[in-house]
Order: sequence, then C-alpha cells, then structure tokens
Amino acid sequence: MAGTFILSIDQSTQATKAFLFDRLGRPAAKVSKQHRQIYPQAGFVEHDPEEIFANTCEVICQVVAESGVEPGKLASLSITNQRETIVVWDAETGKPLHNALVWQDERGAGICRELADRGAGPLVRARTGLMLDSYFSASKLAWLARNSEAVRNALASGRLMAGTMDSWLIWKLTRGGTFATDYSNASRTLLFDVGKLAWDEDLVALFGLEGILLPEVRCSDAPFGQAFVPGLGGDADRGFSLPILGVMGDSHAALFGHRGWNPGDVKATYGTGSSIMMNVGPKPLSPPEGIVLSLAWGQDGKASYVFEGNIHSTGYTLRWLRENLGLFSSDDEAERIAAGLPDSGGVYLVPAFSGLGAPYWEHGIRALITGLSFGSDRRHIVRAGLESIAYQVLDLMEVMYADAPAPPTQVRVDGGPSRNAALMQFQADMLRLPVIVPPQEELSALGAAYMGGLSGGFWKDKSEIEALASDSRRFDPAMDVVRRETLIAGWRSAVAQAISRKVV
Repeated sequence: MAGTFILSIDQSTQATKAFLFDRLGRPAAKVSKQHRQIYPQAGFVEHDPEEIFANTCEVICQVVAESGVEPGKLASLSITNQRETIVVWDAETGKPLHNALVWQDERGAGICRELADRGAGPLVRARTGLMLDSYFSASKLAWLARNSEAVRNALASGRLMAGTMDSWLIWKLTRGGTFATDYSNASRTLLFDVGKLAWDEDLVALFGLEGILLPEVRCSDAPFGQAFVPGLGGDADRGFSLPILGVMGDSHAALFGHRGWNPGDVKATYGTGSSIMMNVGPKPLSPPEGIVLSLAWGQDGKASYVFEGNIHSTGYTLRWLRENLGLFSSDDEAERIAAGLPDSGGVYLVPAFSGLGAPYWEHGIRALITGLSFGSDRRHIVRAGLESIAYQVLDLMEVMYADAPAPPTQVRVDGGPSRNAALMQFQADMLRLPVIVPPQEELSALGAAYMGGLSGGFWKDKSEIEALASDSRRFDPAMDVVRRETLIAGWRSAVAQAISRKVV
C-alpha cells in the first residue's frame, strides 16, 4: 500500500473526528467537530445526517491541512461509527427522509413490547443474538414506517434506503457508488441472522419493513469503494480519491484497537455510553441473560463473535453534571473533586436518563440521586456520578463472564473517562481485576485503521502491530472486601429504587 498515513474517521454520538495514523500506530493529527443533539420530546434523540456528512468532509480537509500532510501520502480511509443510530433516505433523490434516530432514542419501545406480547422475543434472540429492545435499530425503523408519511411512502414504492451511520457515510463519500455495511454494524440492527450471516426476511417482515433496501454486508476488511472528499485536492469537481478500507462499529473497532483478537480478551469503552465486549471466538455462542451476542468483525473471509453489554450513560453522565448542573468546569476538575473525598458519603447517582441498558434492560425509568444528607454537597454528587460508571461496568461484567469460555485476567479500557485515575482505580477495586489504560485514548479510530491497514498491506500482519510500542498504565485492585461489598450493596439498593419508580 502506497502512502505513509491512514486517515481514520470516528463518527461518534457527540462529534465526528478525523485522525492520521502513521506506521507506528501513532496519531499524527486529530480534528473533531461536534454536531447538534436534537431532542423533539422526552425519550426522542435525533441527529441531522446531512450535517454529519458535511462535518465528516470538513474534518477530513482540516486534519490534512493542519497536519501539512500531502493528500498523496494518505494510504486509505477507515470508518468507525456509532452503531445502532439509523438513517433513512430516498433511493431516487438521495436525500434523508427524516433525521437519524440515535441509539439512545426510545420511541421504538412500544413496538418492542407489542412484539414481545406476540411471543417474538425467542425468535429475535435466536437469530440475532440480541434482545428485543428499542436500543437496536429495527424498532426505530418500524416507528418511522408507522409515523412518517415520507418514510411510509418510500417503503411502499421500494425507494426506502436504510442503514447505520457507516453505510450513509460510505454511500455519500462514494457518490452513491457503494451501498454497504460491515458485519459488526449489521449485527446490531435486529434484522441480521448472525449464524447465517445474512439479512433475515422473517425479521424484516416481523417489523413491517417488507420492501426496505438494506446495504450489502461485507467483511470489515473488504473494499468499500473509492471516497471522494470535496476540497481535498485532486479534481475540482470530484475531490481527492481514497480507497475505503476498514469499516467497523465503534466498540468492535476499540476491541480490535486493543488487539483483543483472542477468545477471552475483554475491553470496556467509556464513551457517551459504554460497551463492554468479550471475544468469544469464531462460533456464535449462546449469551447469558441480559447480555447479547454480536459479530466482532469479519476478516480474511471469516467471522468472529463477541459477548457484549451496553450501558446507556457513562461519559454522558459527566457531561450532564458539567453542562446541566454546572458542578465542575472540566474533566480534570471532576477528577480532583473525586480524589479529594474518601467516598461519596452514601450518595448514589443512577444515570437512567434513557432507561438502563445491560444487564437490566429497563425502560420507562429516569435518573435518580439518592442518599443525600445535610452534609452532602456538589463534591459528593460528582463523585457519585463517576462511581456510577464503575458500578454499571461491574454489574454487566459479573453477568458476562459467568458463562464465558474463560474468565478475564484483566480489562483494557479506552475513552475519555479512562484518563481519570480516580475512576480507574475505583473500577479496578470494583471488578477485582487489573485495569489497563493504553497511552492512546481513541481506540475505535485506531482499531479501524488497524483493520484497514492490514487489508491494504500498510501493515503486513498482526505480528507487526503487536510489536508496536505501548506504554500502558495499570491499576490494580486495592480496596478491602468488606468496604467493597458495602458500597456495591448501596449501589444496588439505589438501582432498585429507580426501577421501582418506573413510570411506563
């Protein structure tokens, strides 16, 4: 592969980021641009897909310009993305028919309850490995088909294209030349049979989506066409051309970036929400209750699988405490606040802003702060918010590794909150496992770049990547057993209070 850098796009819930990675796997440059979070009503969360595409082109041009790297030195373009967020557009006009419905959006919950009452849960679980839950994409599509005239008309006339954010960006970047997604993203839609590795007509019909146009599903290391980025040099009308290699959902890409290529490898990504993911090998295994099975990726024509659990609010909890309550001004300040207290003073924050994800899967509940006393102040609430991240990861992992092929010996972590030393120590104490923090924060973008680089020969094989230097931080468990168990009991009592106040 010609070129000395891989361009990697991370299209996340809050922002679109562009990176340039060199042959040592180091980020030579990074640019990020936030997009709007649209909240039409409680439980509804949307993004503007045209805004996201425009931002994607902008950050690509900006990262190349600011780095001083000539476009000709770019080997390929990799894409990683928020996964369950769904985009619908018209096959004839190419225009979106509605704002994208974000993975946090709960409007499909009623449809999921209808289907569960009809006994569809076991079928969905058996074929997709997932829960019948509005977190995933299909119920959002079904809601649009019922409630949007434009979507309903496009579906009836065979013009409704639908896909996760990667497929939308690929389709736009290739000027409509490639309508495709990868195994990891397809496996998060509730429409894909993870055993047969194909879209499932029965599931499409179950959600009332007959006639929908779904993307071709490819291995994560397959070619996804040529990207033309306006303003990046080359032909003035078409833009500079780059092959798209390496397409993966963000959490899967993070596991790949952690080099979690073997069964038993586990990682935790702290983003807006969090994904805990364990490699379970080349065969689909039955996941434990509350946990789902997903496709990790497809590489060299072969599929790999993972157990996964998703937490709705981790990094978002910190953002809410900062922006909505004004309890601190920066993540560094939050860390200082947390480190300055011995504990949360009995205060617990259950961040059920859009319900609780794995392993609870509770909708219709809202966030709760409990345990306040006259001695409580903002510091205790900040610390409780940070601790809620570690507690949720603990709850999920205890269920996940109870039935895993092999128990984990450590947990690799990434994402912004992983830079918080107080939180990582508390996480190690709660899990009773070493927590490993790599020097790079953006593992999703790196993982997609690794996949694309291996596909195109930028790196000759995985052993070359494994040989790259990695100066990681390690946090070992240190808390005594009695204190740990007392804290966990308090957390689970707070969760029970939140669930008992369910409103729908």
